[in-house]
Amino acid sequence: MSETPCIICVAITGSLPTKADNPAVPITVEEQVASTREAFEAGATIAHCHVRDDEGKPTSDPERFAQLKAGIEAACPGMIVQLSTGGRSGAGQARGGMLPLAPDMASLSVGSNNFPTRVYENPPDLVEWLASEMKTYGVKPEIEAFDLSHIYQAKAMADRGALEGTPYVQFVMGVKNAMPADKRVFDIYVETVKLLFGADAPWCAAGIGRHQIEVNEWAAAAGGHLRTGLEDNIRLDRDTLAPSNAALVTRAAEVAKRHGRPIATPEQARRMLGLRAA
Repeated sequence: MSETPCIICVAITGSLPTKADNPAVPITVEEQVASTREAFEAGATIAHCHVRDDEGKPTSDPERFAQLKAGIEAACPGMIVQLSTGGRSGAGQARGGMLPLAPDMASLSVGSNNFPTRVYENPPDLVEWLASEMKTYGVKPEIEAFDLSHIYQAKAMADRGALEGTPYVQFVMGVKNAMPADKRVFDIYVETVKLLFGADAPWCAAGIGRHQIEVNEWAAAAGGHLRTGLEDNIRLDRDTLAPSNAALVTRAAEVAKRHGRPIATPEQARRMLGLRAA
């Protein structure tokens, strides 16, 4: 059991869930800010953000990201804003068009892998460009590890100075055709992060769909940090839709506390991740 404060990241919207899937999914900037505020009050200290266009489709529009970032910062003082550079929202360098906004963090996928119906392409030249932009604007990357090789790639990038400081790695488990939500695999990933970045290096894990709660349990018990939210999972159980992002954050916080983990404040989370003060 670890007494390390537990950082909870809420992935509020993503690129895929719609209100047809779950009416609680926030789509507009106003809805996302309100949902994030509720999640913040429930214990979330990182907001992982995507934006949608007027038709509800994913976009990398920097203006919408700017509106969302400003809204969260006003409604949730001190909360860490993490913008997504994911590939469902755009192509090529358009995926990093919001980085000049200088958010606290941004997601960075350092390698390609299969998704359920397509290849999630992260070619080396694009990865290097995104990392360079993050360095330029003082944005800390969160390494999205869909494969063991992605953790080793983050180490190689850090060693040659493409990433500053200790990489913050998140294991993404349970995506069809990618990394399974398997406890043996999880243990190997934790061991690998500690081997490459040190025993005290912070890390996070995300479980997709029905795997969200079990991966929360594994991470809390192993001293890692938790991700939850409607991007990854729209249900509390097979028969019950999650009524809000806050409900999923509350459940994650209960998991952390059950494993003796206090919930990190925004100030603690910023120190743990080496971020600037709010």
